[in-house]
Formats: sequence, structure tokens, C-alpha cells
Amino acid sequence: MNYSVKNLSHKKLLELYRAMLKPRLIEEKMLILLRQGKISKWFSGIGQEAISVGVTSALNQEEYILPMHRNLGVFTTKNIPLDKLFSQWQGKANGFTKGRDRSFHFGTNAYKIIGMISHLGPQLGVANGIALGNLLQKNKQVTVVFSGEGGTSEGDFHEALNVASVWNLPVLFCIEHNGYGLSTPSSEQMKNQNISDKGIGYGMESHTLDGNNILEVYETVDKLAKSVRKDPRPILIVFKTFRMRGHEEASGTKYVPKELLETWSKKDPIENYEAFLKSENILTEALVFKYKTEINTEINTNLQLTFKEPKIKSTVTLELNDVYKNVDIQHRKPENKNNNIRFVDAISQGLRQAMERHENTIIMGQDIAAYGGVFKITDGFLEQFGKDRVRNTPICESTIIEAAYGLSIKGYKAIVELQFSDFITSGFNPVINLLAKSYYRWQQNADVVLRMPCGAGVGAGPFHSQTNEAWFTKTPGLKVVYPAFPYDAKGLLATAIEDTNPVLFFEHKALYRSIYQEVPKDYYSIPFGKATFLKEGNDLTIVSYGQGIHWVLDVLKLEDCNFIAADVIDLRTLQPLDTETVYNSVKKTGKVIIIQEDTLFGGIASDLSALITENCFKYLDAPVKRLGSIETPIPFATDLELEYLPKNRIKESLLNLVAF
Repeated sequence: MNYSVKNLSHKKLLELYRAMLKPRLIEEKMLILLRQGKISKWFSGIGQEAISVGVTSALNQEEYILPMHRNLGVFTTKNIPLDKLFSQWQGKANGFTKGRDRSFHFGTNAYKIIGMISHLGPQLGVANGIALGNLLQKNKQVTVVFSGEGGTSEGDFHEALNVASVWNLPVLFCIEHNGYGLSTPSSEQMKNQNISDKGIGYGMESHTLDGNNILEVYETVDKLAKSVRKDPRPILIVFKTFRMRGHEEASGTKYVPKELLETWSKKDPIENYEAFLKSENILTEALVFKYKTEINTEINTNLQLTFKEPKIKSTVTLELNDVYKNVDIQHRKPENKNNNIRFVDAISQGLRQAMERHENTIIMGQDIAAYGGVFKITDGFLEQFGKDRVRNTPICESTIIEAAYGLSIKGYKAIVELQFSDFITSGFNPVINLLAKSYYRWQQNADVVLRMPCGAGVGAGPFHSQTNEAWFTKTPGLKVVYPAFPYDAKGLLATAIEDTNPVLFFEHKALYRSIYQEVPKDYYSIPFGKATFLKEGNDLTIVSYGQGIHWVLDVLKLEDCNFIAADVIDLRTLQPLDTETVYNSVKKTGKVIIIQEDTLFGGIASDLSALITENCFKYLDAPVKRLGSIETPIPFATDLELEYLPKNRIKESLLNLVAF
């Protein structure tokens, strides 16, 4: 291995050696503890220390880095206290996740480290969001994100590189090319083994380095980072290395040819560098002994602290209280200056006023800038707020949602407009596994609003007509809002943007230009979790939301239904859900029907029906009735769509329930 010292001082050369030695000694100790059953799992980075240490050493203290399983050297080079690291690995309270996540699935803003999720690819998009925040703040900081060569097969990798290139984001994409994705060799992962070529297609500068050469890693990354701070742009850096142990310890290395392990063992980054320093009379055996003694003492001292720490304990209340960040929103009541406007205008007005009120708000989405969005909700926003805050995106829902999370980490409020709620499937992973779990896992809130134009009734067919709220009400950590009227849409959108938890805000397309209402001109907000009574009566309780509420009101106006005196409840928010209002009504009327536009099985109506049965059973005079769409995808033709939707079955259901 050839080392080029260049202008590095002896002090710096020794610092790099000691910095590599520390994670190696920690790992050797952890492997012993793993065999003793004192930690549950371990992903070894032995043989790859030069990458983590070299890259991290090239960064400024305030710059963010997003590591992977095998990047212990990132954490130690960032000088995280070992007792906190050891507590994390043992699931104790002094760790970073309160025992809720393991190994390296954690982050810490105090040390500017953002932890990974097991799906690997999303952190590349998160790095883009952090880098965008840096770019907007003009702080001349670079963001570094790691992935393995296996991760470059994921769509998130390609989406992230494309967005970073289009937006000239100051990101260093660092790929550890270590030969295997668990047991699958890279030859079965990709045809072209020169991963640097992948950057060419995105107009991106790319480099391939010897990942086992600490000086090549440090000096090159240091040079590139300095360049990117002055001239913001993304760079792809591929580090050639090898994974000397299993993907994780339980998997072993039996699938790796013996001669390959032997070849790479001769390229050990620490042994080779140590020999070089000794040959240059920079390092002595006495100094090696001193370093090892100091590091081992630090390891053992902090392990004893961790061993003495009691097992973590909690309560159901404490766990539930950490699913969402507690937000004290000072709700503003509107003045009495109203305009009679459409649903779509109320959303546009609410969005505009929120962006005026919160200067750290950024909205992203396809065609939302000059074009104003497919529904023209952001028409004129570009002229008022500028291209930094109103950002057209490529067609890549996944990485844009990830970038929104990264912006949140940098203190921004991110709003993402999905052209249609159906398209959220392309970004499902970061919603469910990143946004929803973030606060519970490591107390990092996700200040993100996803606007979701949804619903049937406009003849848009299977890919543009779904109302898919039930995909998200099932997931702890997300809030789900579904207004039916312009007044509610504007006020609830203001709350969604003020709330620092992730919110999915459903906007029914069929209501955009068909529903008018008197809406206050000024800014106001409406609390989540508060249903409203649209009508009151003693015959039965009707619960719905979104377009379903309008179907109900229309049916009750019919001549053969206008005798029904019903409590009509609009839920407005589905998470949190106002069960108290529903229960009180059911206890009064004794009969209830829950109507949803979504297919019936597994939706809000099913859960709410079960809750009513459990909590109001003795008050019921009839079985709880559910009504939803039939169990098929949504068809396109008008007659088929009408057959699919429950709209034409509401009248009969109401009359039967009243007569029961």
C-alpha cells in the first residue's frame, strides 16, 4: 500500500492512526460481549476503519454525516462518549433511543449524526434535505452520507443522486464497495463494477479511492469537502474495500472464497498504516502500547458504567407519550370578515397565509412552481415566495419525502404536494419507516406535511381516485386530516403546518371546485381531534368524513328521508380521532352508521365500529352499521364508478337502520 504524506504533520498522522485504532479495539471487545450474550447483534466494520475515520476527520464539527452499519469510526471520531454508545447497544436508558432501537439505528443532533433505517436508501434523500437546508442558509457546509454498493441498486440511490445534481446540493455520496451485500457478491448485484460510472449519468463528479488507505481517503475527502464548501455540488466517492467478517456476526463468512479473505487481510488499513508510520520513524512500539492502553482503559471504564446501569423500564403511558412530539399550538380564532370561496381556494389561501406566517416553510412537488400545480393551488406562489421556497421536483416521491425530513432536521417546515394521493406508494417507505417512527426512535421530530389530493367521483380510474387514508391511520406516529368543507380545510391546514409532527392532509378532488362556503379572510387554525355536528337528532348517529359527509347531507334532503332526525358527525381528523363525540352521540341515539368512501374492509369504519361496540354496547338498539365501497379497485366508467361507491346505498341503509 502506497502512502503519500504530502503536507500532513506528524501530529495529524498519529491522530489518524489512533482514530482508526479506537473503533478496532472497541469492536474486538464487542465481539467478546456478543459471544457472552451481553449485546444482541453486531455489524462489523473491521478492515474498513480507514473510510469512516478518514471521511469524518475531513469534516467540520458542525457538518452532518449519515453513517451505516459498519461506520463505528464515524461515532468515535465525532467523540461520542463511550458510555452512551455502550448503553445504546445494550438497550439502556443512557443510550440514544431509550431502548427502542438497536446498534447503529440512531442519530444525535448534538454530534451531527443522523442514523439509518434498515432500508438503507432513504438516508441518501435525507442527506439531500440537510444539504438543501445548508444551501438555503448559505453556511458553506457539506453533508456526507454513506451507503454500500448493494444500496446503489435501490431506486432511492438513483433518485437522490438525480435530485442532488439538479439542485446542485453540497453532498458527498460515499459508497463503501466492500464486495458483498450480505452473501450476494457485487458481481450479482451489478453488471458494471465501476460504481463511479453511475455518477456520470447524473452529470456528477465521481472518484474511486482505495478505501483501506487512510491517507488517500482523508486527503482526497478533505480536498473535495473544501471545494464543495466554496462551490456547492454533489460528488460521488466510491471506496474500494472488503468486508472481513459476516454481514452481521451470525451470518459468518463461509460463502466467501478463502483466498479472497487472505488477499484482503494483507490490506488491513491499520496494520499497513502502522508499519508505514514505524518505517518513517513517526510511530514507535512504545507509543502503540500507550495508545492501546489508554483506549482499552477508556473502553473498560465505560463498560463498567454501562454494566452497572439498570435495565430500562417504562410504562404504557410513557411509551405512548413519545410517539408524537408534544406541540402547544396557540389556536387563533378568525375575525368576521368572510369570503364565499371554493374548497380549492380555501386550501390555496391557507397555504399562502401559512407560508407568509412561517418564513422557514418550503413547499416541494411536481409542477408546483411556474405551472401552479395540477390543481392550480400554488398558482402565483413562485412570484411571491421565490424558487428557493417553492420548488419543482423531479418525478421521485420517495427521495423528496426523505428530503423533507432532512429539511426538518435543519429547522425547516416542509410541505410536499403529491400530485395524487395514489402516488404516495412510490414514497411509502419513508412515510412509514422514517417519518412515522422518527420521534419515537430518537426524539427527532419530522416537521412535514404531505398534501394528498384524493378520491373518486371525477372518473379518473384506478390510479388517480383512491382514498387511501387507512394505509396511514394504522401507523403510529402519523397524523391524518381529512376535511370536507372549505372552512375546515383552511383552518386544519394551518394547524397541520404549525404541528411539528408528520401530517397527511387529504384533499378530495371532487370537492375542490364543487363546494363553496363562507371562509374568514384572515389566518386561523382549528384543533386536531375535534369532530363537528352538522345536524342533531335522536333517531340515529351518522358518522362520516370527506365526500361521504356531502352524500349523507344530500340523502337527508330527499323527500322519503327528510323525516330522519340524525346526529351527523364529520370526523375531520382521523388521527387523532374524536371518539368521545361519537360515543356520546351513540349513547343518546342507540343506533349508528359509519360511512366511508374507501373500500369497506380494514378501513376507519371497521375500527370505529369495533370501538363503539366495545365502549357503547349496552346503549345500542341495533348492530353497528358500516358502509363503504365494494372490494374492487376503482373503475373509470361513470356507471361502474357509481356502482363501486356507497353513495347510492346510503338511503336504503339509513331507512333500514331507522326501522330496526
